[in-house]
Amino acid sequence: MYQLLRKFYFSFPPERVHYMAMRHLQLFTKNKFGKTIIRSFTDAPVKETRFLNLRFKNPVGLGAGFDKNAVFLNELEALGFGFVEIGTVTPLPQDGNEQPRLFRLPADKALINRMGFNNDGVEKIAQRLEAWRTKKAGSREPYPLIIGGNIGKNKVTPNENAWQDYATCFNRLHPFVDYFVVNVSSPNTPGLRELQDKDALRKILLNLAMINNGKAFAKPILLKIAPDLSQEQIDDVISLALEIKLDGLVATNTTIDRSNLVTPGSVVESIGAGGLSGKPVQQKSTAIVQYITEQTNGAIPIIASGGIFTAADAKEKLAAGASLVQIWTGFIYEGPTIVKNICTQL
Repeated sequence: MYQLLRKFYFSFPPERVHYMAMRHLQLFTKNKFGKTIIRSFTDAPVKETRFLNLRFKNPVGLGAGFDKNAVFLNELEALGFGFVEIGTVTPLPQDGNEQPRLFRLPADKALINRMGFNNDGVEKIAQRLEAWRTKKAGSREPYPLIIGGNIGKNKVTPNENAWQDYATCFNRLHPFVDYFVVNVSSPNTPGLRELQDKDALRKILLNLAMINNGKAFAKPILLKIAPDLSQEQIDDVISLALEIKLDGLVATNTTIDRSNLVTPGSVVESIGAGGLSGKPVQQKSTAIVQYITEQTNGAIPIIASGGIFTAADAKEKLAAGASLVQIWTGFIYEGPTIVKNICTQL
């Protein structure tokens, strides 16, 4: 059925239809009865997973960038996700890059985006998360939705001051999210990937760790890395993660690599810059997960992201050493039953 619906949705521009589809789902799930009906189609079998002292209903989550502003938590909960990562959140609201900035490559089961951290800013997003927590307070659900907070810097913030932006987001979101992901690996904010340099990373992460240790309850902090890092750069990340006792890594973000695509080169070139996600990044992402696992004997917990469409794809990432997996592009191509389909076969 979703294949027919996808044809309809794919007739609209990607960013526009993203919100259209979620508003449609919002209409169905705005009351308990409608949400129950949706869950009858999408509810995934429980595959309890423990990760960083958190208890997940299942190991399949939704990656950052889908619900940037924490607007659709109720709807995503209805689709059976074990966890949802909101953001990337920046201190100040920002519009992101000019549209169009999201493109489909159906022949490759891929997307290219250059969104540019468009979001409502940390204050509004924190207020939404607080309202969500208040609404859920006292509920007897055996597996509350785990929420991650993906944080970044504003485009106008110089890299030397980036640590302050991460600290601002961290402090404001801390009461309302279950874990944090530091995003220095998006290719769509100029100069951001330079923060993957070991010294720049150390400053950001050590400052967050210091703040975290001063809280009544510390929250896990993970780092999201790019699939385009050299082996030397990955080794630096591993070394730093072990040195500062980082809680974990998210591997990986989107790639700037355009090799081996089925989509004609002229089409890809006309799209221009942006991060490529979906099937083309699958093998590269898995290889990085496996490398980190082998180099550390599994000492660094990993959330794997990149090219996960089926249970076989998820099993590949888990076998490589990941504890959890995140989907994004696979959700667009496979539809609202993707979590159920993956968990049924895990």
